[in-house]
Amino acid sequence: MGDIAFIGLGHMGGPMLRNLLKAGHAVRAFDRVPEALDAATAAGARAASSPADAARDAEMVVTMLPAGRHVRSVYLEDGGVIGAAPPGALLIDCSTVDVTTARVVAERAQARGLDMVDAPVSGGVAGAEAGTLTFMVGGPDDAFERARPVLTAMGKTIVHAGGAGTGQAAKICNNMLLGISMIGTAEAFMLGKRLGLDPQKLFEISSKASGQCWSMTSYCPVPGPVPQAPSNRDYQPGFAAAMMLKDLKLAQEAAAGCDAATPLGAAAEALYSLFCNAGHGGLDFSGIIRLIDGRA
Repeated sequence: MGDIAFIGLGHMGGPMLRNLLKAGHAVRAFDRVPEALDAATAAGARAASSPADAARDAEMVVTMLPAGRHVRSVYLEDGGVIGAAPPGALLIDCSTVDVTTARVVAERAQARGLDMVDAPVSGGVAGAEAGTLTFMVGGPDDAFERARPVLTAMGKTIVHAGGAGTGQAAKICNNMLLGISMIGTAEAFMLGKRLGLDPQKLFEISSKASGQCWSMTSYCPVPGPVPQAPSNRDYQPGFAAAMMLKDLKLAQEAAAGCDAATPLGAAAEALYSLFCNAGHGGLDFSGIIRLIDGRA
């Protein structure tokens, strides 16, 4: 197995890197935060001094970065990955960014003879730690097949969505639906509360009826019915509301760019903006029920 460069060692990237190490890969790591890089080297990675230093001799480069501007910087600027990676290297960007950034970076990589896939993830920090992430992958067929063994070391479900940028498209569509369904679930439970309905009884009924959805049965926003849900630990994430807001903003940006009607997506973005601006962005996104209930 050739060396893998891993750039971006935050809450998601750190455990993803550790799973690559557990699978036997040699990893050269970089992060601008010294503590994150120290944790990676303590786990067995070798430290790099810059993105270019990490990528220089790598067979594959994996990135997990906060936003599109960071992806453009790490890949495209002088001293970036695309200028430093050896010919034939495979670039795997696991960040969640706008579709345009994914496609621009992939085009620049291709022009230098590098394969690239966009491979955003679903599953949160718990999935990253357990190696059970879902990867939604955009890029050429052959690049996807090259990426699959590495992604399998970090995740459980690997889906090829189509060409460059379609991984990002799948991620933002999925998370827009998730944000909308969580708000709807919260509204139903708060309406039931005001009508004198026991939340457990509503759960028992709706989880087996036509209102059933993942936001209810796997991540119920009221404490009790789903023991592992963040609602039972005071809405500690999980998947932070600020990250949900980021994805909803990306969905609205994409919708505007292709003239798609997403009125519920726009409403979800507005509600999560209110919730985050009230100081609750660090809570789990299911904590939006506090806003619906008038407690935030």
